[in-house]
Amino acid sequence: MITPGSAAPLPLPGFVQIEPVGQCNLSCRMCPVVYRGDGDPGRPPAFMAYETFCSVLDEFPDLRELQLQGMGEPFLHPRLLDMVRHAAARGIAVSTNTNLTAFSERRARECVTSGLKRLHVSIDAADPQAYAYIRTGSRLDRVLRNLARLVAAKRDLETCDPEIILVAVAMRRNLDQLPDLVRLAHRYDVRSVAVQHLAHDFTEGTLPEKYRPMRGFVDGETLLQADAAEVERRFSAARSVAADLGVDLRLPNVRPKDPDSHRRLRCDWPWRGAYVTYTGQAMPCCMIATPDRYAFGNMAHDGVARIWTSAEYEAFRKRLASDDPPEICRGCAIYNGTF
Repeated sequence: MITPGSAAPLPLPGFVQIEPVGQCNLSCRMCPVVYRGDGDPGRPPAFMAYETFCSVLDEFPDLRELQLQGMGEPFLHPRLLDMVRHAAARGIAVSTNTNLTAFSERRARECVTSGLKRLHVSIDAADPQAYAYIRTGSRLDRVLRNLARLVAAKRDLETCDPEIILVAVAMRRNLDQLPDLVRLAHRYDVRSVAVQHLAHDFTEGTLPEKYRPMRGFVDGETLLQADAAEVERRFSAARSVAADLGVDLRLPNVRPKDPDSHRRLRCDWPWRGAYVTYTGQAMPCCMIATPDRYAFGNMAHDGVARIWTSAEYEAFRKRLASDDPPEICRGCAIYNGTF
């Protein structure tokens, strides 16, 4: 693997994240897509064309892992599962994420037979009211009905794929929900729960005005400024339930594990993987969220190799590996060791 600071030529990566959809059917308060406005009424759908997807994918000859996800809801794309099938036919391990609202029994079965290896399902609370507040525009009963359809399709077709992982964003509002989320996962035969901090990487110098309402919500709900002992107590309660039920629970760091270590060792995204938006824009990673903040160029228009090896991309890598990282990275949860 090429590592930060290596002088060897950088080959095209074996991992890529492609955003098939740049719009969503929900209006979650912590999500940049709400303020970005792509796909809003009166604007064209924010979908990557299937032909563009195939073209971009073909330019990664050694691709081993593909994440079909970004800021939008992937299952809004009418050809999402065609994308999965196309990549899986090349032997690529494909994963995606979903809020599980745009589902049906038929689509659940198609999802199971598509070749998808992993599906991350966003459910942030086991209580319907808490869930509805966080996931604005959705209802927990509808999501759980669709989750049951997916689990039933796997059982009926006698397959382990896709692996279902319940994903939650921990915040002040749902911190006491974590044990019940683990119980919910177990009830639906979901073996893994992944929890991450609610955080943003918007420093003052990188914050477009339109994202300020999102930043206000995140600043008010994040656990990164909460009492660490109390957060750890709640995390411990969730760990205990997970251990009893045999659920694999991944929790974020309460605080950075090693705040005095060199931060450049914490992020290797721009060396190991590419991120491509639904318009073809190449960004350093998924954490930046939207290309109006930082992009290197358009891989769909100008070619993958040309952008991946460009002087601008190389300059970004060099600075990220230094003691003076790009400003866009300084507030990042991964870079700061709290992810």
